[in-house]
Amino acid sequence: MFSLKNKKAIITGGGSGIGKAISVLFAKQGAEVHILELTEESAQDAVIEIKAMGGNVVSHACNVSNHEQVIAAFSKIGAIDILVNNAGIAHVGKVDTTPEADFDRIMSVNVKGVYNCLFAAIPQFRKSNGGVILNMASIAAWVGIPDRFAYSTAKGAVMAMTLSVARDYMAENIRCNSISPARVHTPFVDGFIAKNYAGQEAEMFEKLSKSQPIGRMGKPEEVAALALFLCSDESGFITGCDYPIDGGFIKLNN
Repeated sequence: MFSLKNKKAIITGGGSGIGKAISVLFAKQGAEVHILELTEESAQDAVIEIKAMGGNVVSHACNVSNHEQVIAAFSKIGAIDILVNNAGIAHVGKVDTTPEADFDRIMSVNVKGVYNCLFAAIPQFRKSNGGVILNMASIAAWVGIPDRFAYSTAKGAVMAMTLSVARDYMAENIRCNSISPARVHTPFVDGFIAKNYAGQEAEMFEKLSKSQPIGRMGKPEEVAALALFLCSDESGFITGCDYPIDGGFIKLNN
């Protein structure tokens, strides 16, 4: 089950964190994986790991917020079966503490970046007579998260795009779903804690972990497993859905 043999997948931000876990698992399951990262160096850890296990992977330097770069990258890759819109950046701030430049930057990557990839992917899916899109949303699109105004706004847009695309391309055999993770333990989380809570790393890690009712952060591999199911033929009856993977955060955090 869950084989991706003979499938070609594009994974944006596939060089680290959740994206890397998805890239590695998809390659393990037989997919030809194409990683889009801002620089090829950013993808090297994933590329090395995948090649070491005999997987098929190619990295591409591409700024997802740049329309022309995205179209060029997708045209070079050609017909695809899977697109995972994972690339994104974080931001901390309320509406009145979010500078315009920060808001524009978040929208450029987290919203326009997804649009750019969707725009470029549809013609490539048509060459394959359909396929699967998976967008990375967030629990921030479901519930109010303190100090996450711009990020929440962007992820709400991603969820709405998921529904729109699922509806518009259903007749062309293109499915589209999204995943909404809660806090997942990645190198980004460690860097965030080190930068903002120097000297309190262990205490803050414990506090952030306990903010999930299940008592810990998620693992990138757990998100990747859900992504694999949603991008496999076994989920062929599923489209236009968002899947929280949140340790009970949305429903049980009261």
